[in-house]
Formats: sequence, C-alpha cells, structure tokens
Amino acid sequence: MNLPNKLTVIRIFMIPIFVILCVVPFDWGSVTWLDSTIPVTSLVATIIFIVAALTDWFDGHLARKYNLITNFGKFADPMADKLLVAAAFIILVEMHIAPSWVVILIISRELAVTGLRLLLVEGGEVLAAGQLGKIKTFTQMIAIPLMLLNNFPFAWTGIRIDLVFLYVCAFFAVWSGIDYFYKNRGVFKGSM
Repeated sequence: MNLPNKLTVIRIFMIPIFVILCVVPFDWGSVTWLDSTIPVTSLVATIIFIVAALTDWFDGHLARKYNLITNFGKFADPMADKLLVAAAFIILVEMHIAPSWVVILIISRELAVTGLRLLLVEGGEVLAAGQLGKIKTFTQMIAIPLMLLNNFPFAWTGIRIDLVFLYVCAFFAVWSGIDYFYKNRGVFKGSM
C-alpha cells in the first residue's frame, strides 16, 4: 500500500474518533480565549477534523505528483472525504449549530455528483473537480471547524462568520452541482 492510500486509510479511521469526541459527553473542561469558551473535546475534535481534511489534500497531491494513483485510492479517497464531511455536518445539525436544510442541500449535491461521476466512469470519462466545486470544498472546510469552535475566533465580533461560510458553501454546492450536470447532460441522452 502506497503512502497516499495509507493517508486515506488513516483518515477513514479518524472519522469515528472525531464522531465519538463530538457526540459522547466527555467533560474535559474548557478553555477561554478572546472572550470565547471552547470545550476541550470540541477543540480536540476540531483538530482531528482539520488533520483529516489536510490528509485529503496531501494524499491527492502525493498521488498526482508521484503517479501513485490506484483503484483503491480512486474509490477510498473521495469516499473518506464525503464520510468525514457528512459526519461533521450531521453532528452540527444534531448540536443545533447548522440548519438542517442547508446540510441536506449540501449532502444531496454530494450524492448527486457522485452518481454523475459513476455514470461518466461507466462511459470511460472522468469528472474532474471544477473551480466551483473547489470553492465549495474550501468554504465547507472553513465553515465546519468554525462551527465546531462556536465561531472562534470571530465570536467577539457578534458576526456569525461560521454561518457565512456555510451559506457560501451551500451556494457553491448548488451552483457547482448545476454546472456539473449541465456540462455533462449528454450522459442522459437516450436514457429517458
């Protein structure tokens, strides 16, 4: 197993640890900084989320740079990414931090685009991530840690920067999803 695939497997194993830290009521105290009080478990869970998100970028970078692309990586890497993000968003809904309708929109887009990718692969095509999808991914990877940390370090401003990033993510999720389907509408010709 090459290094990118090992990083993907590590990320998959980080997901249940992240979930347990978020949902089991550990009381490890809290830290206060810049008028924000953050439970230690939330801080540790956020660090795990960030490390997992960084391994997603790093394993893809290594696989492309050193031509270490494998079928396992093609399958497991996007699956691990979607599992991590879906778990985080569902937890944020359960914690009453993220609006459920936004999370449903984002996760539905992920499932729809994954289905489109499967159809295209069947026809020998690959759906590469477009710029709009990359913006969606970037904004969700900022929104999730901010929400897990109760809008830290922006809480003192009274402006919900975490929700701003979440809504920007939702906007780009919809826009990029429409864009992917419009540009690849030919895959559905003759199938209706």
